[in-house]
Amino acid sequence: MMRSRHRVGKLTAAKRDKLPSHVFGLPKQEKYPMPDRSHAANAKARATQQLNKGNLSKGQYETINKKANRILYGTSKGKMTDNDRLNHYVGNR
Repeated sequence: MMRSRHRVGKLTAAKRDKLPSHVFGLPKQEKYPMPDRSHAANAKARATQQLNKGNLSKGQYETINKKANRILYGTSKGKMTDNDRLNHYVGNR
């Protein structure tokens, strides 16, 4: 049985600008946006690359991974779908 793929809304520059800072892996710098699961997985991959290049501290890497893992694997508050999460943060504008 094949798994169906979920389409995730594209994060345009306009939508990214509307995201609240807490949606980012590094909120103060507004880097590594994670409005949905696909962006969280991508943030983990990019953080690993930047850590290995020496452009990211171990603490920053752990902060990004911790936030991404909450999005990817759920929290005690329950899970939101990718579209729910994206719409919650930026709406259908």
